[in-house]
Amino acid sequence: MDKIDLKLVKLLQENSRYSLKHLAEEVYLSTPAVSSRILKLEEEGVITGYTAQVDYLKLGYNIKAFINLKMTPQQKPEFYPFIKACPNVIECNCVTGAYSMLIEVAFRTTMELDEFIGVLQRFGDTDTQIVFSTPVEHRGIDIPL
Repeated sequence: MDKIDLKLVKLLQENSRYSLKHLAEEVYLSTPAVSSRILKLEEEGVITGYTAQVDYLKLGYNIKAFINLKMTPQQKPEFYPFIKACPNVIECNCVTGAYSMLIEVAFRTTMELDEFIGVLQRFGDTDTQIVFSTPVEHRGIDIPL
């Protein structure tokens, strides 16, 4: 990847809806050249997809929480398909420390969250933190150019 590719990734993290024309102007290339570079970045797995950022509160998901789960490595083959199928799971990470998994979730009510935690506890002990506010929303990585 050269500086132009890095700048394209940075711009697309900023706004994945930028037009090819706008991107081309920013990196001083033709529109077809930018299109070709983006396709190459997608094929190489650098760009893995495009999504819309949404306000969970405006969609009625009033409870955002992080759940730590302690489980054994032997449970992963059963756990991974289970957690991937849970629609309220925003992200799940295998982590180091006292707990094995860190799971970010969004629910409409605390009752729904409590019900999910009850199901999750079949895999092991949990520790849950409910989010009061989010001063820094999810964002792309800062790419030095």
